[in-house]
Amino acid sequence: MAPKPWPEVTTFNNWYADMAGSPVKDEIVQRHLGLPPALLSSSLLGWEGIGEVVAALQLNPGATLLDLACGRGGYGLEVAGRSGAALIGVDFSAEAVRQAREHARRLGRAADFRVADLAATGLDSGSVDGVLCVDAIQFARDPAAAYAELRRVLGPGGRAVLTCWETSSADERIPERLRLVDLGGGLTGAGFASVEVLDRPGWRERELAMWEEAAALDPGDDAALQSLHDEAVSVLPTFGLMRRLMATATAPMAA
Repeated sequence: MAPKPWPEVTTFNNWYADMAGSPVKDEIVQRHLGLPPALLSSSLLGWEGIGEVVAALQLNPGATLLDLACGRGGYGLEVAGRSGAALIGVDFSAEAVRQAREHARRLGRAADFRVADLAATGLDSGSVDGVLCVDAIQFARDPAAAYAELRRVLGPGGRAVLTCWETSSADERIPERLRLVDLGGGLTGAGFASVEVLDRPGWRERELAMWEEAAALDPGDDAALQSLHDEAVSVLPTFGLMRRLMATATAPMAA
């Protein structure tokens, strides 16, 4: 069977545009992940996971955080707000960036959201103190280049935190992009130190309940709900083959 193509930017622009008009979809995701209504999620990191991410990033007030593949900006804004860091958000979807800017404006928060790629942020080398990538590294067309970009933009001693899924299964029902994820190998290969990959089964339990509700619902004419429903139907048959992970790593200090 030929591999499925990676999603194109138009697909993501349409996906984000649909979400903007679907409060029901947001309510389902927020309820299962324990997120407040003001946190717009386009990934599956729950409230307790955000706390773990904040602790792992070890950011000081005034530091700079890069939220890579930031989506609608909810996670980056929350993490930066808790740590007192300045926020730069990067996403290749112009619609996601538009919504992130609008979301920050509504919250009265300062943030710099930009259209750029996972593997080519346009930022200066060593210009950020922390990098966050929530459930998105699998969308890099060249994973090694994306990990290298993480390493390039981090200053010495800076921390990277990534959340994602991994599998040891070759089941072709699992998207190829997820079958290729190797957080530990990618971070180590890019030159990071103190790489740690942690299982988070509790996060997975929240996801399962959300997917089960989404698979059972009637989406009607709500395009975002239809997308959530279709993804749930696709995910559930192989749900037990995936591991939920958080990876942390440190950019080495200069010699």
